Amino acid sequence: MKKGVLILAALLVAASVAYSLLFAGNPAPEVKLTSLTGQTASTSSLKGKVVLVNFWATSCPGCVEEMPEIKKLHQDYAGKGLNVVAVAMSYDPPNYVQSFVAKYQLPFFVALDTQGDAAKAFGDIQLAPTTFLIDKQGNIIKRYVGVMNFPEVRKLIEQHL
Repeated sequence: MKKGVLILAALLVAASVAYSLLFAGNPAPEVKLTSLTGQTASTSSLKGKVVLVNFWATSCPGCVEEMPEIKKLHQDYAGKGLNVVAVAMSYDPPNYVQSFVAKYQLPFFVALDTQGDAAKAFGDIQLAPTTFLIDKQGNIIKRYVGVMNFPEVRKLIEQHL
């Protein structure tokens, strides 16, 4: 029993170190985005704020599932320094994205990644949803592939605001 616990602990430590080396603490890539409303932003222009960058698609069930929670994160933390940036995947038709944003009244920055440049810069994102939480210094805190663990996301946001 003790041997199993030690092996499990060693695996958890190794996984944590590997994760830290691969993602956490690495600077977010420099990308420039234009929102559906014509606003522009870049990752460097968002330094000084905690940023949630969500790669999503209107045809993705997990993306649709988590969008109300992302909207709630924006409502709860935007006034405290959180910026939410939703980046529609290159294969998502612009008119679908516009309809989705209007239907769900998304109040945050929504951009089209028509050429896939932002997805490439963030590690050639292929799966949606994929989300990055970035600290005030522009470093990646956490990467989520699939629907996020929202209690954990909230805790991380509160720690870094």
